[in-house]
Amino acid sequence: MNPALLVIGAIFVSIAALLHVYIFTLESVNWTKPATWRIFGIRSQADAETIKPMAFNQGFYNLFLAVEAGLGVALLAVSLPVAITLIVVGAGSMVLAALVLLLSSKTTRRSALIQGVPPFIGLLFLLVSGLLG
Repeated sequence: MNPALLVIGAIFVSIAALLHVYIFTLESVNWTKPATWRIFGIRSQADAETIKPMAFNQGFYNLFLAVEAGLGVALLAVSLPVAITLIVVGAGSMVLAALVLLLSSKTTRRSALIQGVPPFIGLLFLLVSGLLG
């Protein structure tokens, strides 16, 4: 196992987890603030209110993915099998969700790349490090 590649992979998975906590905050905490709904292309406060229940739920999905991946990174020094499972499930789900977003609409490509590239790079480094291999 290559420790340097392991650390790089863990850093990218951690970045992905923090990004998903930020997305949770936008979707579940700050959704109806004009600065937030403009980020998502919502045109009015009324539209933001209409979509609020869906955004609230979606935000929690992002939080749960962040917890899985982040907890996996935190457990790398304690329990390798548990850490690997949590990282692969959390970061892998982030990558797959980003792929769905990427394929769903041309207007969501940027968001999909922002959400999907860090966990993908993290998983790639962990694979190359020998942790997942």
